[in-house]
Amino acid sequence: MKAIRCKAYGPPASLVIEEVENLKPNAKEVLVTVKACGLNFPDTLIIQGLYQIKPELPFTPGSDLAGIVKEVGEGVTHLKAGDEVFGFVAHGALAEEVIVPSNACFSKPPQMDFPIAASFMMAYGTSYHALKDRAKLKAGETLLVLGASGGVGLAAVELGKLLGARVIAAASNDEKLALCKSYGADEIINYNSQDLKTTLKEITNGKGVDVVYDPVGGNYSEAALRGTAWNGRFLVVGFAAGNIPKIPLNLPLLKGVSIVGVFWGGFAMKNPSENMQNTMTLMKWYAQGKLKPHIHSIYDLEETSNALEEMINRKVKGKLVIKVN
Repeated sequence: MKAIRCKAYGPPASLVIEEVENLKPNAKEVLVTVKACGLNFPDTLIIQGLYQIKPELPFTPGSDLAGIVKEVGEGVTHLKAGDEVFGFVAHGALAEEVIVPSNACFSKPPQMDFPIAASFMMAYGTSYHALKDRAKLKAGETLLVLGASGGVGLAAVELGKLLGARVIAAASNDEKLALCKSYGADEIINYNSQDLKTTLKEITNGKGVDVVYDPVGGNYSEAALRGTAWNGRFLVVGFAAGNIPKIPLNLPLLKGVSIVGVFWGGFAMKNPSENMQNTMTLMKWYAQGKLKPHIHSIYDLEETSNALEEMINRKVKGKLVIKVN
């Protein structure tokens, strides 16, 4: 089968596509013929050796996937060959076939096409876990989303509104912010032309925001933390800016703020039943038309390097998808 391979850590241009051995599922595993793979910002980091998880070289990147079950391993009872599914893996999805743990592989709703299904799990799974389980966001609270036009950011905007919050979306240009407004953002901040801390104070009448959703890191994290309200929650989701900020610890002390880590992949593996409940809720909302993943572009497998370059260069709004087979 064909697969994208990372043979040495480096930029997207260093990836190659080649034939690799066919796969066979073990117990509680599912072999899936991949139809689509959704790209996420961690994919750009893992190929450079900059992510917290470093697979043994060479490896196939890619986490979000949708496809058709080819074979199931012993002990898998909820799926069978021929079922249309979506799911996630630590890596390996940018290929014609992938092995998926059975507890991370779900039946695809008939009304959800493969590109949408491959765009769904990591973005919405991460954001729902962050807002519901980690921040315990309440109706009427104010939520600030940094990097709000990206895959997880846009999902956080949508879910924040569904949960009853007032949502402030922050992004780097007006085009991205227009998309955030169309997804329900109540207020917008262009942090390339507006001072984040000052604007937050103005928007909230000096109170500050109750929850910060931060998948960006870099220079904006401290300003967002300074813009939190008393007993606020600061969600550490990722570091798309490339720099891991060093936060002065007197700030959470003075504001009674909780800094809360969000690692959805770890949560999903350690708490599969809770993750399943979250997934079912998200599926229900999708079926009701309350969630609408935004796909920026669809690329062929052979164009994976170009797609990842587009993501690194901050040109993407919503999700990029790789079409396979």
